[in-house]
Amino acid sequence: MADALGPFLTFDPAGLLVLFVRLVLALGLGHAVAAIYRRSRPMNGEAESFVGTLVLLTILIAMVTQVIGDNVARAFSLVGALSIVRFRTVVRDTQDTAYVIFAVAVGMAVGANHPAVALCGLVIVGVAAVGMKRRNGTGMLAPGGEPPFELTVRVALGQDPETLLAGPLQPWVSARRLLSIETARQGLSIEAVYAAALRDEQSAGLLVTALNRLDGVQSVTLRRAAPEQL
Repeated sequence: MADALGPFLTFDPAGLLVLFVRLVLALGLGHAVAAIYRRSRPMNGEAESFVGTLVLLTILIAMVTQVIGDNVARAFSLVGALSIVRFRTVVRDTQDTAYVIFAVAVGMAVGANHPAVALCGLVIVGVAAVGMKRRNGTGMLAPGGEPPFELTVRVALGQDPETLLAGPLQPWVSARRLLSIETARQGLSIEAVYAAALRDEQSAGLLVTALNRLDGVQSVTLRRAAPEQL
C-alpha cells in the first residue's frame, strides 16, 4: 500500500516545476501551431473547433510523452489505450492532417525535453505554410479586385461535383479552387466548397438559380469569402 501511494506522498518541487514549465511551454507552442493554421488555412465553424483541438492536442501529447519517458512497456500500453479513441468528424483535407501531425510532433518534442526542435519546427513549418497559402491564392481575385466568393454545393451521393458543375460554372465563374469536399446528411450527400471569382457579381443570383436547376444538386450557398480565406 505504501509503495502504491509513494508517488503521492513524495513531493519533488524541482521535478514538479520542470513538468509545469514543459506543459506551459506546450500550451504556448500549441497556440503558435493554431496561429499558423489560422494564418494559412481558410476558416469556418469547423476550422474554429479544429484550432482548439490543435492546442489541446499539443498539451496532451506533451503529457503522454512525460508519462512514457524511457519505458517501452508503458509506451505500448498507452498506444493500446489510445487506440480505442474514435472521431466521427474527419479532417477537411490532407493539409489539415499535416497540422495534426505538426501538433503531435511539437508536443512530443516539448515532452521529451527538446524545445529547440519544437521552436525550429514552428519557424520552418510556419514559413512554408504561409508561403504555400500565398502561392495557392494567386489569381483568385475577381475582375474588379474583390475577394472571391465561397460557393458551397451539395450533390447526391454518387455524383462527382467537378464533373457535374464544370460546364454550368463556366459562364459565371472566371476562376475557382476546391477548398474542401466531404459527406453530409449522414453520408447521403456530398458537399463541395469552392473559392470562386465571379465574372459578374451582379449575376450571383442567376448562378445560384442555374446550379439549383441541375439534376443531382440538392442545395447551393454563395457568400462573400473573408480576406483571410484567400
